[in-house]
Amino acid sequence: MSEEPNKPADFTSLYRATVAPLRRYLARLLGNTPEAEDIAHDAYMRVYPTVTENRGTKPEALLYVTARRLAINRLKRRSIGPFVREAVDPERSASQSPGVADEVMARQELGLLEAAIAELPQGCRTVLILRKIELLSHREIAHRLGIAVSTVEKQHARALRLLRAALEPRNATTEGEVRP
Repeated sequence: MSEEPNKPADFTSLYRATVAPLRRYLARLLGNTPEAEDIAHDAYMRVYPTVTENRGTKPEALLYVTARRLAINRLKRRSIGPFVREAVDPERSASQSPGVADEVMARQELGLLEAAIAELPQGCRTVLILRKIELLSHREIAHRLGIAVSTVEKQHARALRLLRAALEPRNATTEGEVRP
């Protein structure tokens, strides 16, 4: 019974000692303070069970490694995501909200993507949604669906290949157009 009160105190002391430096580290890595706060929160959530059960010998190192990996995954998702954010100079931009034309085009692209996803075979669609929407790993998807990890990898690759093929003809017709 004397061990129970120490467990939350250990995590609390870890949190208090590392929250500010971890957020600064992640903000430098990501270039975005709100994203850094989100990643830090996720990292604390992931290491909490290990710290409270005293399974880790160096909880601060575990925290930083976890946070760095989450940040790298976020950076990867940024680079391959369908919508790439461009840096906008607030002084040169009249409005921070997108224009009507941008919203219409984004909605059309989203509609095309949704239609292409709906046309995927059931297995590919399920794996794609679990991977890209719920952000599960291949191992977590395999466990949830009761299939092999290699099957998940193949289904995911096939889904991406089919989506690319389904969206390519639509992109090819718009590439030749001249935009103002």
